[in-house]
Parts: sequence; structure tokens; C-alpha cells
Amino acid sequence: MPYDRTAMPNRISTYTEPRTPGWGSIALLAAAGLAASAMYVQSKKREAELANPAQGNVIEVDGVRLHYLEQGDGPPLVLLHGNGLHADDFALSGLLETAAESHRVIAFDRPGFGHSERPDNTSWTPEAQARLIYKALRMLGVERPVIVGHSWGTLVTLALALEYPRYVRGITLVSGYYYPSLRLDVPLASAPALPLLGQVLRNTVAPLLGRLLWPALTRRMFGPAAVPERFSEFPAWMSLRPEQLGASAAESGMLVAAAERLSQRYGELRLPIAVLAGCEDRVVSAEGQAVRFHHEVPHSDLQLEDGCGHMLHYARPDLIMAAVARLEVGARAGLAHIPAWAQHDTGATLH
Repeated sequence: MPYDRTAMPNRISTYTEPRTPGWGSIALLAAAGLAASAMYVQSKKREAELANPAQGNVIEVDGVRLHYLEQGDGPPLVLLHGNGLHADDFALSGLLETAAESHRVIAFDRPGFGHSERPDNTSWTPEAQARLIYKALRMLGVERPVIVGHSWGTLVTLALALEYPRYVRGITLVSGYYYPSLRLDVPLASAPALPLLGQVLRNTVAPLLGRLLWPALTRRMFGPAAVPERFSEFPAWMSLRPEQLGASAAESGMLVAAAERLSQRYGELRLPIAVLAGCEDRVVSAEGQAVRFHHEVPHSDLQLEDGCGHMLHYARPDLIMAAVARLEVGARAGLAHIPAWAQHDTGATLH
């Protein structure tokens, strides 16, 4: 029988090629995902703020509301926290309670962190933060304080000492970053501060990524020691709120430039200085930062602690308070070591 081509059913003609999603569909899915993320982030933000209301006091300085914790009586001691944290970090570490046994302790939420504001019309460099905190301290009736700064807070502490050498009694620098160096983490950490794109990131995916990485980040901060159980009480979502992520990213972005700028003035420092660092700090090189600072500011008192990492105030709050005590003894010896040019405050006046 001859082959009849027309007898075969035309099945091929009924087959249609599956369509791949177009760019419009992909964009729609992405937008839906971002919208869902934004809603979840806002929900977690509200939840964190309701669970962690301000426990201290608020003072308004130049139109900026600053939140601070205050405990104890005695000589004034000011605590300035690092990037990404807030004043509650000092309460959890035990440093606030230990210090309050002998001092009037004031621990600020620096601008943009915790319950403090960070207006967009100011570049919140260490110098700008120092001016604001100086005014706040004067309004609170604080005279001749010792300032303790941790991590990024050491830059603000140094700016206070450089701008107001007559006012600051002494400074204790803990796990600080003092000189510019290659920081591969800076580009990623500063991304949420970028215009437009950064706003999208910090309101959507950045908080989710931050929460995912939180355990690894805390292990790095505390290493080589284990993360202490009490740090589990730290409200992670307070640090992951969009506004605080923006502040944290901005400080990451200005870290290297701020250290470069301030390091040019370290030779002006004449007040008592204590420098403390963990020998096994995995965030900041103790050798490249603390040891170098001590060599270039030889009247500083350097103490390196074996077996400790970046969060030295958790491991050894007693060590920090011992350093403060030594500073106060040195300060009581008088101002003879401070040159004439440093006998008057510089910078903004209180109003």
C-alpha cells in the first residue's frame, strides 16, 4: 500500500513552544517580593520598638533628640558605643552597672542609634557627633568627664578630646580603629547608605540579610570567646530597623576617611589616655591599631588582654574601670602637662 502522507494526523501543528517569562513578569515578581519584604520589615520594626521602649532620658540639643541612660553618683563617666549597637550594650555587658558603683555614668545612644535621632541635613562625622554630645553634657551639668569609647565610639571620643581638651578629663579607648587600612567589608556594609538604592535595600532585603547573618557576626565580634548568654537579650531587630541600618551603613562608609583625618591630629593630644584591646580581636587589628596608636602617642597607657576579642567590655569590665581609675589619678595631678593652647575649649558654644 503506498504511503499516504495526508493520512497522518497533523499532531506537530498543535504543539506550542512554552513561553519564557518576559522582563515585565520578572519585574512584577521582584516588585511583589520587595513589597512583601518591606511589609515584614515594618512589622518587625514596630514589634521591636514596642518590646524595647526607651528606658532612659531624652535631651534635645540643636533640635536633635538624644536618648541616654544614667546611673550612679560620683565623678562623671561617659560611655559611647560602637557601630550597629546602642547604649543598652553597656547595660548588658555589665560595664554600666560596675561603673555606676563609683561614678555618675551617662551612656548615650549616638545619633541614629537606639532611640536617638539622626537628621539627614547633617553629615554625622565623629566631629559632628562630638559637638552634639559636648553640648548635651554641658546642658546636663557635666564637667570634666572621662570618656570611654568602644569601637567606632573611639573616633567620637578622640574628636571630643581634640575639640575640647580643657573640658575632657581623660579618655579610655577600647577596641578602637585609629588609622586607615584596607577594609574589604566597607563597600558591602555601606551599601544601605547609598542614595535611592540604599533606601530600597534598608527597607527590604538588608534587614533580612542582617538577621540571617546575625549569629555569624556576633561570633566574630566576641571571638575567640563564646558569645555570652546575656547577649541573647540584645534586641537584634532594634539594630536592623531601616533607620539604624542607614546610620550604621553611613558610619561604615566614613570609617576610613574619619580615621585618616583624625590621625593627623593625634600629636595634639596631651590629656591622659588609656588604650585597651583584645589580642585576638577579629574585627580590628590590635597590632595595627592599638599598638601603633600607643607608639605614636607615647604618653598613652596601653593594655592588651590575651584571649579577648573585640567585645572587651563584656569579657573584662573590671579592666576598663581600672584604666579609668588610673586616668583619674593622673588627671588629679593637674594640668601642667597640657600646653597653653589647650587651656581653652574650641568649637561650638552651648546654646
